Amino acid sequence: MTVNHDDEHHPPPGQRPGARHAGPGAHGDGPHRSHAGGHGGHGADGGGHQGPREKHAGHDPEAFRRKFWVCLILTIPVILTSHLVMDWLNYSLDFPGISLVGPVLGSIVFFYGGWPFLVGAVREVRDRAPGMMLLIGLAITVAYLASAATSLGVFDLDFWWEMSALVTIMLLGHWQEMKAIGQARGALAALAELLPDDAERISADGAVQRVKVSELRVKDVVLVRPGSRVPADGHVTDGRADVDESMITGESRPVPRGVGERVVAGSVATDSAIRVQIDAVGEDTALAGIQRLVAEAQAAGGRAQDLADRFAALLFYVATAVAIISLVVWAAIGNLDQAVVRTITVLVISCPHALGLAIPLVIALSTSLAASNGILIKNRLALERMRHVDVVLFDKTGTLTKGEHTVTGVAGAGGTSEDEVLRLAAGVEAESEHPLARAIVKAAKGHRQPATATDFQSLPGRGVQASIDGTRYAVGGPALLREQQIQVPDDLARAADNWSRRGASVLNLVKLDRTPQVLGTIALEDAARPEARDAIQQLRELGVQKIAMITGDARTVAEAVAADLGFRHGVDEIFAEVLPADKDDKVSDLQSRGLTVAMVGDGVNDAPALARADIGIAIGAGTDVAIESAGVILASSDPRGVASTVRLSKASYRKMIQNLGWAAGYNVIAIPAAAGAFAWAGFALSPAAAAVLMSASTIVVALNAQTLRRVQLAPEQR
Repeated sequence: MTVNHDDEHHPPPGQRPGARHAGPGAHGDGPHRSHAGGHGGHGADGGGHQGPREKHAGHDPEAFRRKFWVCLILTIPVILTSHLVMDWLNYSLDFPGISLVGPVLGSIVFFYGGWPFLVGAVREVRDRAPGMMLLIGLAITVAYLASAATSLGVFDLDFWWEMSALVTIMLLGHWQEMKAIGQARGALAALAELLPDDAERISADGAVQRVKVSELRVKDVVLVRPGSRVPADGHVTDGRADVDESMITGESRPVPRGVGERVVAGSVATDSAIRVQIDAVGEDTALAGIQRLVAEAQAAGGRAQDLADRFAALLFYVATAVAIISLVVWAAIGNLDQAVVRTITVLVISCPHALGLAIPLVIALSTSLAASNGILIKNRLALERMRHVDVVLFDKTGTLTKGEHTVTGVAGAGGTSEDEVLRLAAGVEAESEHPLARAIVKAAKGHRQPATATDFQSLPGRGVQASIDGTRYAVGGPALLREQQIQVPDDLARAADNWSRRGASVLNLVKLDRTPQVLGTIALEDAARPEARDAIQQLRELGVQKIAMITGDARTVAEAVAADLGFRHGVDEIFAEVLPADKDDKVSDLQSRGLTVAMVGDGVNDAPALARADIGIAIGAGTDVAIESAGVILASSDPRGVASTVRLSKASYRKMIQNLGWAAGYNVIAIPAAAGAFAWAGFALSPAAAAVLMSASTIVVALNAQTLRRVQLAPEQR
């Protein structure tokens, strides 16, 4: 591999202060940043349960938080001044105006706190999709009207405290639900941030002019300095540099680009300045193409109804039917008072207190448990789907591997030891900013102190050279050997050939004496993460059918990494030399086989695939785009977090089903009792008893959800 080095590193023109390098190893602030668009949920306007995007668009969970605390403060005195509660707890309160506490504060709670549910109920009626919002709206409305009628002396039903408590608990449940929901809102904005604000355009007379990137036109020539980003797609007209295209192609190694060769917007010239003639701008660039892929993949997401919504819809029809039947039957036998009482009791006892918390409470607890284990859940549907994932598709660079080069082999010749080869090579490379140079220096420091070099000089297109103890040394690739007409010793040539077949970058340490000679050879690879093999094994134990790896690297590189990680021949799959659009296609191909796909990645080129997959999982050390496009984020770069996410999904789903089963089973018994079906046996459930049972069912659901805290997601990582 030809390696260019340059000891001059100018600040990237137009780059924003603190701008983030999105290539491998650029960690940035990861998932702790503020994501544009915020969280979704049932907003203050009471949006009902629509599809995952329509349902949450533009809603603010803070509105439910504020409403909950206000209503909680108002509900406490309503409960304390309820005659029914005072009778239960055997205490007495009496002061002027006590009879107005329930009607006044209860009315405020109903209209202020209950408004989102009332609006949501209207929308569900309008959309002909009855669900939890309609059932909640109906219950609190009936309870409010019955309580108001009681205050006017029409009935003798004390529902002010129950109605207020119901609204407050529903607000709490929806607030907690929304805290657990996150939608990928900022992926396209994060992609746009890969481009600099400005570019250095070269005029016909050779003058350099700073202009906005938006002002660039096809045929313009721009200067791209070392460390700065290419502002638009084009081809090199002058100079040669190693270009980091990892954020576009997924290729882990910088790619040498010379005159006539193509460069893409967003890539980084790592070591030398080049001049680029613009071939495409704006929507025609490769980066814009990735933006379109992300947008299309996100728009392709299907609608999904929560389990709680489906249960609530069924419960709505059952409860409404039973309430109407109760009203008609009791009225028909001439007992109008009982008709009203039975109808209200049915609607109250079937109100989804427990059902409303069955899912949100488990989600809130599971996301909290996940966060304490370094797993950030942005999309609750992604967590739910993880329990039945069939294939986990890992991006190689930065996910299964470290995303940065590591010295994996050293060989010396002519009596030169491996430590000495590293010491001298690190001395020569000490002043270089090239990624391979930094890897050599880091490896040398792990053994002994690098040699002290002077008179550092870059050899564009060949390597670098420097003097150590009066002797001139150089480090470079094949171009350096050709220039010096040096023959590599057979033993070093064999080692280099073996390393190259694995896809390693091979550099040579050359002594530039009267007769230049190769003293040693160094192999550098994007090494596999030591925990990656364990992660794959854990996924298999959890029942994942297939492990797959996708990369822009050459097949030899991919197969070498797969062998290190224990991929199973004929079962697991390797997708190599894959371009960004093809990554998206590979996910679609796996899905077309009927497989549920979890995609794990960290780069910009992974964003479309992350959005397309059934579950997108971003490594937290990755780019903003990958993080924004994913439903699950691993705060660390440990891929074992994927297995932990599967465990969490299975555990939380079990709790959801248990809670929903309890809520449904409770209603099977409670609704007929509330309707007076057992009155012939002398048993009739009163509204007060219905309220107690409903509250008890909520407590059962809450306590059962709390047992989720006992789940150990990854004890082997602690």
